[in-house]
Amino acid sequence: MNRDFRGKNYATNVLTFVYEQQKHCVGDIVLCMPVLLKEAGEKPWRAHCAHLVVHGVLHLLGFDHENGKDAERMEAEETAILALLGYPDPYL
Repeated sequence: MNRDFRGKNYATNVLTFVYEQQKHCVGDIVLCMPVLLKEAGEKPWRAHCAHLVVHGVLHLLGFDHENGKDAERMEAEETAILALLGYPDPYL
């Protein structure tokens, strides 16, 4: 899917497909479990899964991480949302 939709010939952890930009987010989030499990390593895979879902939802809401400032903003949002859900900071 990463090759077909992004032109990158490797598996990625999460893909977000935004269908419409309205007041409601409309789109799909696709997780690649083999990549997710490999990335999680010794950490609980459910925490990493939650992080990727939050990451995908933020993309649906218009966030991106193409430059340093945007990445910092998105990571701060991810960390805050995950804390509300009871998960640790994924960037520590």
